[in-house]
Amino acid sequence: MLVRRIVPCLDIKAGRVVKGVRFVDLSDAGDPVELARRYENEGADELVFLDITATVEGRRATLAVVRAVAAELTIPFAVGGGVRTVEDVNDLLRAGCDKVSVNSAALRDPGLIDAAARRFGAQCIVVAIDARTVDGGFEVVVDGGRTPTGRDAVSWAREAEQRGAGELLVTSIDRDGTRTGFDVPLLSAIRAAVNLPIIASGGAGALADFVEVFRDAGSDAALAASLFHYGELAIVDVKRELAAHGIPVRLEPVAV
Repeated sequence: MLVRRIVPCLDIKAGRVVKGVRFVDLSDAGDPVELARRYENEGADELVFLDITATVEGRRATLAVVRAVAAELTIPFAVGGGVRTVEDVNDLLRAGCDKVSVNSAALRDPGLIDAAARRFGAQCIVVAIDARTVDGGFEVVVDGGRTPTGRDAVSWAREAEQRGAGELLVTSIDRDGTRTGFDVPLLSAIRAAVNLPIIASGGAGALADFVEVFRDAGSDAALAASLFHYGELAIVDVKRELAAHGIPVRLEPVAV
């Protein structure tokens, strides 16, 4: 059985880590390099770094910050934000990350997934899907949660897999920052539609939420931000809780 992963997320704005609720009301949460170093020492399996205003500001993720964060890590590291072209993917990989997350541009030009996967390999391409519940279904929203698309999230996940994505990062806008638990119906619907690894995002609030997202939604990784940023849960405690419920995790001595 594959080991399940715990993935802290660094949402970046103007070079600082921020966190909000449902993608708005952002507050400062610290320095990305310091947090990256801390999370690796605390036993994170991977990190995700999202430049959350890059797309709406019409720019790429800040390569200098990517290089600085990547220089501190030995664990895998994914970056997203403002990725519009294959060359953007190339520049981010050359800056030191292991994977690149594509979101709004991929929805608008799905051929970006095909082209990037052919050039760099599926293992480097993460398709991020931000979704909300609408009329009993799940609608994709782009531009950092600002623009509804009318596109069904489950069908988009299926297409992303067919086009060569290596992994999906699925965020529930309804649950983001609310600490009310992961969106199990959304994640379960996408899990049933694809064979790709799924990183679940949005809603983590307690140890039981992590157990639920692996046990009931079949996710491969669980992402959280503010819980870890503000020291309310320790990664090692999450992993111990998962192990106690028979969910396989990587447990190693934590650096001090």
